Amino acid sequence: MSAGNLRVALVGNPNCGKTALFNQLTGGRQKVANYAGVTVERKEGRFTAPSGRHVQLLDLPGAYSFESTSPDERVTRDVLLGQYPGEAIPDLIVCVADATNLRLHLRFVLEVKRLGRPVVLALNMMDAAARRGIEINAPELERRLGVRIVQTIAVQRGGARSLIELIDLVDAQMTPTRAAPADTQQRNSDLHAEVRALLAAAVTMPRATDARDDAIDRWALHPVFGLAILALVMFLVFQAVYSVGKPMTDAIGDGFTWLGTIAGTWLPDGPLRSLVTDGLLGGLGTVLGFLPEILVLFLFILILEESGYLPRAAFLLDRMMVSVGLTGRSFIPLLSSFACAIPGIMGTRSITDPRDRLATILVAPLMTCSARLPVYALLIGAFIPTYRVLGIFNLQGLVLFALYIAGIAGAMAVGWVLKRLRRDHGEHALLMELPSYRLPKARDIAIGLWERGSIFLKRLTGVILALTVLMWFISTFPSPPVGATGPAIDYTFAGYIGHGLQYIFAPLGFNWQISLSLIPAFAARETAVAALATVYAVGGDADTVGLGHALAANFSLASALSLLVWFAFAPQCMSTLAVIRRETRSWRNVAISFGYMFVLAYAASLLTYQISRWLT
Repeated sequence: MSAGNLRVALVGNPNCGKTALFNQLTGGRQKVANYAGVTVERKEGRFTAPSGRHVQLLDLPGAYSFESTSPDERVTRDVLLGQYPGEAIPDLIVCVADATNLRLHLRFVLEVKRLGRPVVLALNMMDAAARRGIEINAPELERRLGVRIVQTIAVQRGGARSLIELIDLVDAQMTPTRAAPADTQQRNSDLHAEVRALLAAAVTMPRATDARDDAIDRWALHPVFGLAILALVMFLVFQAVYSVGKPMTDAIGDGFTWLGTIAGTWLPDGPLRSLVTDGLLGGLGTVLGFLPEILVLFLFILILEESGYLPRAAFLLDRMMVSVGLTGRSFIPLLSSFACAIPGIMGTRSITDPRDRLATILVAPLMTCSARLPVYALLIGAFIPTYRVLGIFNLQGLVLFALYIAGIAGAMAVGWVLKRLRRDHGEHALLMELPSYRLPKARDIAIGLWERGSIFLKRLTGVILALTVLMWFISTFPSPPVGATGPAIDYTFAGYIGHGLQYIFAPLGFNWQISLSLIPAFAARETAVAALATVYAVGGDADTVGLGHALAANFSLASALSLLVWFAFAPQCMSTLAVIRRETRSWRNVAISFGYMFVLAYAASLLTYQISRWLT
């Protein structure tokens, strides 16, 4: 440990306020990536202490115990022990514990202490503990634990000042704690006994739960009213996605159209002008325009997560989900899949039953991820009129909500089939921690939105940019032969490929442009919009009227509804398949996932197209 820079690891149980504390200490000075070789998130930040010392802060994955086989908890344990490849051993461990729930959190504190590394205990949520009349004798707890203790309020400005001051005083002479005994059974027995002794000596708790939480939960967890509240919350979220995000999306789209016009005026006629106006501004600009709607969806997910409502929704839906072969623990991974199926699939590690976990992994891609949102918004804006239902609800928002419901219904149906294929039908029990309700903090929400927006923009400037340029190239070359009478694009690589694929997708009502866009959509679903924008721009159909109008002119309502249904059930992107392979270690599960979703999407789209064409 040097007197200059300091490397500090932040650890704790889930729901202890660790991430809020990390955000307060580091602000926007954060880097998010994955640990080498695994899909576990690695979050690192930095701050400067009052003395001028630079502190490197590592926010390790939440853990309940080091005895678990969870990949997240294994990473946390190995980093703290200095056994994770490529990760330096921390100079100091800051263990964060929820002051309102020390009965659960102290057990993990003792496990961290017994690793034999320098440890500081941060008693977080001290304001909530005081409100509930919980009295903690910090000096006595510090004496019995043998580690330094500070009190923090992560959601309050200046609530981490005492922790920063203590970290600033850390030096090379700080004494490591005693390492753990080797006997696991004896160690666990000792931990439980030690927690009881610590609580009896240093903690006075008038009641086990917060009275306000109990009052809210009488409604939020009610078997009838609770489900109605949850349905209303989700309905309003999807209404807001379209009502709030659409005007901003339109403004961005108009801006890129203006830029395309300016670029077309200044650049000479030729391939470079086509690449900039049709490929980059037409393709990437169209996808970027849907960022506001994606951020609105993330905003509400973050608010629900930070408020403590999501675990209650999981508890509320447990009985319903068990009836279709899933579990209440599946809810949070499935809800995460509305943002992206990849973190949703990674979140299934909290499901202990292997068959329940596999069932959740297989249905998670059916949740409507944010990558589908640009396609939905494009087609809904082009084909569904702006109309008020009952004078209140937006018809376009209702259609969007129906698509999300279709994905959920599909997941439930697949789960029900998987349940019928299972040979074992053991008893089910759901044990989970329900954190206290809390008001989300604007700082944490803003940081979360910034992280997710940055991820989207990185995809936009990475794989989506590459695929957009590729789509422009195959839509431009080769030039039509001498004497050709059809549109020039029909003689390009894109024209040949698209017309070939149309034989497969014609029963669904897809023209060759739509059929072609399904190929890059397999790499990243957002690129379907970029591909369509590029193809129609190169073909001259979207130069002045925009992509939405070009689709409306070349596409029937029945075909549009069919394409919407296709993307509701379509096979997942390559990245999702790679994560399924990594999480299940089975190519067979990858083939099952891709195969059943292709058949489901094709059958649902076929029915939608044929019925819609008959009705219209």
